[in-house]
Amino acid sequence: MSVTPLLETGVLRRQDPQMAEILQGELERQSTTLQLIAAENFTSPAVLTTLGSALANKYAEGYPGARHHGGCELVDVAERLAVERAKALFGAAHANVQSHSGSSAVLAAYAALLRPGDTVLALGLPHGGHLTHGSPANFSGRWFDFVGYGVDAETGLIDHDQVRHLARNHRPKAIVCGSIAYPRHLDYAFFREVADEVGAYLIADAAHPIGLVAGGAAPSPVPYADVVCATTHKVLRGPRGGMILCGSELAERVDRAVFPFTQGGAQMHTIAAKAVAFGEAATPAFGVYAHQVVANARVLARHLAAEGLAVTTGGTDTHLITADPAPLGVDGRTARGRLAAAGIVLDCCVLPHGEGRGLRLGTAAVTTQGMGEPEMVKIAALLASVLRGETEPAGAREEVRELTGRFPPYPG
Repeated sequence: MSVTPLLETGVLRRQDPQMAEILQGELERQSTTLQLIAAENFTSPAVLTTLGSALANKYAEGYPGARHHGGCELVDVAERLAVERAKALFGAAHANVQSHSGSSAVLAAYAALLRPGDTVLALGLPHGGHLTHGSPANFSGRWFDFVGYGVDAETGLIDHDQVRHLARNHRPKAIVCGSIAYPRHLDYAFFREVADEVGAYLIADAAHPIGLVAGGAAPSPVPYADVVCATTHKVLRGPRGGMILCGSELAERVDRAVFPFTQGGAQMHTIAAKAVAFGEAATPAFGVYAHQVVANARVLARHLAAEGLAVTTGGTDTHLITADPAPLGVDGRTARGRLAAAGIVLDCCVLPHGEGRGLRLGTAAVTTQGMGEPEMVKIAALLASVLRGETEPAGAREEVRELTGRFPPYPG
């Protein structure tokens, strides 16, 4: 099924050919390069169709049955459907699907549970924490007193002894567990135990693993955390947006923190697209997909290590891999640029306990395209060959084009 019906019928091309060229060019870029950014994926044509629907026209401040605008009868049905599907998919008592992004979901969680000046314990940014986990450039670092825990210098794993020590010493109001660059499963039971010991709320930032949770390929934070914040894209393969899961006792506080405290009108086309994605994620096929994402990541990590990259924690449990290319004689930023010229698209990331930057990559998008373990072996070898200077980016670009041509993200 084509994802560019407007371009095909000429509507956009006739009205705004400049923008039509941009859209067509972006589709071409995504289709002919390897999308290894850990936070990206290809949504289904059904999700894209919903995003471009007439629901984009509707203003709907408030919640179903209590809107500040008229004409919300049908969008109320759409939001209720998204909520019910999210609750069923993740086994949560309550779901709020209005957050515009993962960051706004975290903002709402803090607003529901904290007051300015409260102490929060979270993974430090140099160790893989997110901007919303205390960056001084972010609202979180300006409004709250963040204390950062880290990962062990030898294993790369979260230092549980340090977490407990810092929690006992600082008595935080909340503990955040979650990362943008930690490739292993989190021990949610441990964090729950520490939070209970010091009387803290436990907030799980599950933006990266939530899609694996939906597919049964990762442990769920829902039974342990007071509030779970997540995105609906990444492995979950829905529209770009956020959501919050919590128990019934915090439902009203969370809803008020989203609207009216931190957001205004809900984006009803995105909420409806979230409902579509939740429906897709509830199918057996999505479970197969989620497990294949992990299988692909493990193979890719193993072969990157065999090619000489220093893979943090020695591998991965998830879709996400972080690695230091320094053993191949190149720093992270240079490596990213060289790989981009070869059509291999990924990110840089900080590396704990050092000054260098590494590479962060993931397998969600290429798995959606249908690639499997053999393709991961090929990608690892090509990536390393480019970084070692054995293959020129232009030559590698042709190999990438051939590979992606066999696995188009939107066939037909």
